Amino acid sequence: MAPKIEKFCSPGKGNGLRTVCRVSAGELLYTAVPFAYTVSKEGRGLVCEFCFAKKQGLLRCSRCKFVSYCDTSCQKQAWQDHKRECLCLKSVSPSVPTDSVRLVGHIIFKVLRQSSCLSEELYSLRDLESNISRISEEMKEGIMSLAVMLNLYLKEEVKDVSRLLPTLDILDLFAKVSCNCSSIYDGEMQDVGVGLYPSMALLNHSCDPNCVIVFNGSQLLLHSVCEIQAGEELTIAYIDLIAPSFDRNKELLKRYCFICDCHRCQTQDKDTEMLMGVVEICREVQASITTVENLKSRQDWVQVLAVCRTMIKRSDGALPDANIYKMKLLDYAMDASINICKWDEALQYGCRTLEPYKLYCGCHPVRAVQLMKLGKLLMYQGMLCKASDMLIEAFEVMKVTHGREHSLTKELYQLLFDCETEMGLAL
Repeated sequence: MAPKIEKFCSPGKGNGLRTVCRVSAGELLYTAVPFAYTVSKEGRGLVCEFCFAKKQGLLRCSRCKFVSYCDTSCQKQAWQDHKRECLCLKSVSPSVPTDSVRLVGHIIFKVLRQSSCLSEELYSLRDLESNISRISEEMKEGIMSLAVMLNLYLKEEVKDVSRLLPTLDILDLFAKVSCNCSSIYDGEMQDVGVGLYPSMALLNHSCDPNCVIVFNGSQLLLHSVCEIQAGEELTIAYIDLIAPSFDRNKELLKRYCFICDCHRCQTQDKDTEMLMGVVEICREVQASITTVENLKSRQDWVQVLAVCRTMIKRSDGALPDANIYKMKLLDYAMDASINICKWDEALQYGCRTLEPYKLYCGCHPVRAVQLMKLGKLLMYQGMLCKASDMLIEAFEVMKVTHGREHSLTKELYQLLFDCETEMGLAL
C-alpha cells in the first residue's frame, strides 16, 4: 500500500509529518510497533507484558516474579526482550524500578542486540530531539537521579553503560524518552504502558489536532479525525486538552519546552466555559481532585464515591457540569459507582458528563469510550431504546477514532447487535 504520510520541514517547528494525498475522516494513516515498551505501574499485574491483553489469572515469571504473561506462548515470545531484564529485576527486588528506568533499560538491551525496528522507518532513535539544553534545572536533577537508578538496576547485566555504549549518552537518552515516549492505553483509555515509537515522534502538537493515536495492544494506530488536504501537516495532542489554555501551555513548556500558538490558545477558546461558576467553590472542587485521585490509585472506590458525592452536592448550583473540575468529579463518581455495582448512580453521574464531553472532546477516543460505557449501563438496566441510541452515537465516533477493524469497535458493534436483538425479542 502506498504511504499516505511523509516527513517534511514544518515552518517554525522543525521536523513534522504531512499527508501526500487528501484523506477523509477516519482513515488509518500509519501503524507502528514500538522500538521498546514496558507495562506501566498502573498496568502491572493487570495486562500481559507481551501482548497487553487484560485478563484474570496472569502467569508470573518464575525467576523475577515481577512480570506477568497470558500464557507460555506470550512468555516465550517475550523472552528475547525479557531475559536480560529478568536478572536486573531479580537483583533489585523488592525495590521496583520506575517506568522510565525500565523503558530505558529495554532500549539499551535493544541497542546492544543491534536489531533493527520498523518503528524507525521515518525517524530513528538517534534522530530524536532531547531538548536537554532547554529543560529546567529541576528536570535535569530528576534525570540525573534516574541515571543513577539505571546504573544500579543494570549492574547485573551491564557493568558500565558509558563504556559499553560510548556513543550513547544516558542523560540525553532519558531526556529523549521524557519528551518522545507515548503512554499506551487500553480499550477504556486507561494507562497500561509506555513505549517509544521514533517515527511517530515527528508528529507535532496542536490543541485542535487533526489526528488521534489509539492502541491495539502495543501497536500504535494513527487515524485522521477530519478531512485533511494533500500536503497539510498532521498534528496530535501531546497533553490532556480538557484544561484552560494557560494550564495547557504551562504543561507544554515544562514537558516539551514550547508554547502552543494554535488558534485555540490564541483565542483562549472554551476557557470561560471550563472555569465557569463560583470561584471559591471551583477552587474547593479542584483541590478535592487530588484526594479523589489518591483514593482511586488505591482502588478505594467506596471512599472515592463518598468524596465525590459530597463535593458534587456542594457544587450543584454553584458550578455547571461543564466546569472541568466538576466534570472530572462526575466522571470519577461514575467509575466508582460502576466498581461497587451501583448501576443507577453510575448512570446518573455518567449522563451528566455527556454534554461536557461533547463540548470539549468532539471526535476523540475518550468520548467514544464514555458513550460506550453509558450504552452498556443503559442496556444492563433494561433501557434498550436509549441504549441503542447511545451505542449508535458511540459507533459514529469510534469508527473515526479507532477504525472499523479495531478490536474495541468490533466489541461495540457486537454490543449494539445484542441490544437490537433484545429489542426485537422484547417486541
